Amino acid sequence: MSTIQRVIVNQSDNTIITSKPSFVPLIPLLVFISLFVGAGLYFQNQGVDFAFYQLPGVVAILPAIVLALLLSKQKLNQAIETFIQGIGHNNIITMCLIYLLAGAFASVAKATGGVDATVGLGLSFIPPEFLLPGFFIITAFIATAMGTSMGTIAAVAPIAFGVVGQTDISPLLMAGAVMSGALFGDNLSIISDTTIAATRTQGCEMKDKFRENLIFAVPAALITLTFFIFAGSGSVEIKPQAYDLVKVIPYLTILVLAVSGLNVFVVLTIGILLAGITGFTTSDYHLFQYTKDIYSGFSSMQDIFLLSLLVGGLASLMQQQGGLQFICQKVESLLNVLSKNAKEKSPKLVEVCIAFMVALTNTCIANNTVSIVVTGDIAKELAYKHGITPKRSASLLDIFSCVIQGIVPFGAQALLIASTFKITPIEAGLQAVYCMVLALVSLVIIAIRK
Repeated sequence: MSTIQRVIVNQSDNTIITSKPSFVPLIPLLVFISLFVGAGLYFQNQGVDFAFYQLPGVVAILPAIVLALLLSKQKLNQAIETFIQGIGHNNIITMCLIYLLAGAFASVAKATGGVDATVGLGLSFIPPEFLLPGFFIITAFIATAMGTSMGTIAAVAPIAFGVVGQTDISPLLMAGAVMSGALFGDNLSIISDTTIAATRTQGCEMKDKFRENLIFAVPAALITLTFFIFAGSGSVEIKPQAYDLVKVIPYLTILVLAVSGLNVFVVLTIGILLAGITGFTTSDYHLFQYTKDIYSGFSSMQDIFLLSLLVGGLASLMQQQGGLQFICQKVESLLNVLSKNAKEKSPKLVEVCIAFMVALTNTCIANNTVSIVVTGDIAKELAYKHGITPKRSASLLDIFSCVIQGIVPFGAQALLIASTFKITPIEAGLQAVYCMVLALVSLVIIAIRK
């Protein structure tokens, strides 16, 4: 097998550096993961809520960056330049700007009553005997429109838990319905941070990734919906819900415009403006509150914004020193062993490797977006070498990161819904039916691809 090498031009003096595969540049990444996971396990042992979120990722990565700079074979100034070039990469900056706009839209739409109106609209049409599948559909729609599973769970879970108190529906099943819908939207939404990260790292259009994702998501959603139809045994007469249909329009507009292929910056800008106009015309919402909500949306993306920048810089250092090439080389070796013909490796095996890499990473750090950013470059190179389309690799990254995110008991989603439904995070993860079905369906689709 030929040695994988990558040629990099140093912009300061235009010298060409050829990096050979090496494990050493990966040590800083392992330090980051060890600090993040180690702190989480420590706080979990101490009984601290949201244990894996006590040490911010943006702080845990700082020692890793310092170590990467020290391990670099470049002079310090050149290593810092490489780091800054990684931060300023077009994909990283674009991704971060989309984060800000997505956060602003979600914040303004929620503040103007969009979430409450959507829930009210959904409950008004749900037959009493179909509460479980109904909440799955409502949650899935809101998450797809908002692009955030956490925001959706925070908004819908208290309402769902209140309904459980009036029925004989199991709290575990209702928690599962809400979790499943939220992760469906997180995975599929065009303005989700996971979609943004997956499409930018793989170099594909969001609309193309969305359509590719449907191949996996639709069958999984239908199976999950069928499960909740037969699992639901309780019913209650829900009083007519007050809702303003106008407040649902921003969400519908975002979905339609995004799927149509309009530039995501334009889509989100229109969504922010439309959500604000909706608030101005239907309530006493005023301009200054509008600006505050936009800023609040920006602030809500601060952690992932900063972490994406820093991960981009760290990845640049690892790539320059041959760390990413080392991983690709090892994956190639594994594919050689698994493939009968080493010259024609099956794309199926490569797709499974991509899925396994992001799943394993997210199992360690319990952050699906960061997992995609960390493994994105490796997945892109593997996909390119073996004829896998960018939209396919983007879908696999997003799917299997979200699958793990919904299942792991120390993930933010499981922790949040467990606290609302008064169950354990382990029980919450085990009820994420859609995630399990999505994993199974995805593996079957990979296996039967031509």
